[in-house]
Amino acid sequence: VPLYLPVESAFLSAAKHFVEKDLEVSMAGRVFMITGANSGIGRATAMAIAKRGGTVHMVCRNKDKAEEARADIVKESGNKEIYVHILDLSETRKVWEFAEAFKRKYKALNVLINNAGCIMSERDVNAEGLEKSFASNVMGVYILTRGLIPLLEKSAEPRVITVSSGGMLVQKLRTGNLQTEIGRYDGTMVYAQHKRQQVVMTEQWAKTHSNVHFSVMHPGWVDTPAVANAMPDFHQSMKDSMRTPEQGADTAVWLAISEAAATKPSGSFFQDRRMVSAHLPLAWTHSSQLEQQKFMSVMEDLAKTFQPH
Repeated sequence: VPLYLPVESAFLSAAKHFVEKDLEVSMAGRVFMITGANSGIGRATAMAIAKRGGTVHMVCRNKDKAEEARADIVKESGNKEIYVHILDLSETRKVWEFAEAFKRKYKALNVLINNAGCIMSERDVNAEGLEKSFASNVMGVYILTRGLIPLLEKSAEPRVITVSSGGMLVQKLRTGNLQTEIGRYDGTMVYAQHKRQQVVMTEQWAKTHSNVHFSVMHPGWVDTPAVANAMPDFHQSMKDSMRTPEQGADTAVWLAISEAAATKPSGSFFQDRRMVSAHLPLAWTHSSQLEQQKFMSVMEDLAKTFQPH
């Protein structure tokens, strides 16, 4: 499967070209929100930002795991400005409510990091009847980002970073069958399609909200519990060459805090701190502007149906 490109030792060779001082910055007074912040890449990102003095809002599903991660981050970073919010991104109405409540309560949000992701082994639906991984990976990201854009736009140097995956390179954007009602449910391929959809959303938001810097990144193949659970065979065969969560988080941290990242065009796709193509060479995965706009209007209409009044 071309999903599994052997890119691993790539991190160390790429790191030779990293500019160390890009990350030697204080984030005191800057406010970050990170979804899925209690484990894996999200947690490593939260830790890196906490150590630089940033205020971190951890948005997590599991209260116990979140509180435990928060305690570790506070202890290791010495930064007490770390807050936990309990939200399951697959619960569509609750995502709307959370975004609205957050805007009422907080005056600033400089950076939103959409990191949480889910791979389902079989098709399941949420309370609103949406397929759960679509609800979490696509609709949840869409509603949270759209809902928080007004607060981001009022804040200094706003940025939105979405953690995608190289898996999306084998997927062309679909504008129909978004809930995978038709055909066999292959959780890994469904996830890869969602990651393609995140790239398209990022590109489109960058066009419509020019004062926010949008980016999307591939963390490389990272040894996280999520990967081990969802793709056990792949994890077993690759685990010796997989990245640590810190290596996987590196580009997300760089996109969130470095001045260098903000000089790159909004809406771009990154790996190892470099802009890369969101398509493989000679790829059939390109979609037209019309298809992308159609996808965004489908998302818009679907999201509206769950908006609390």
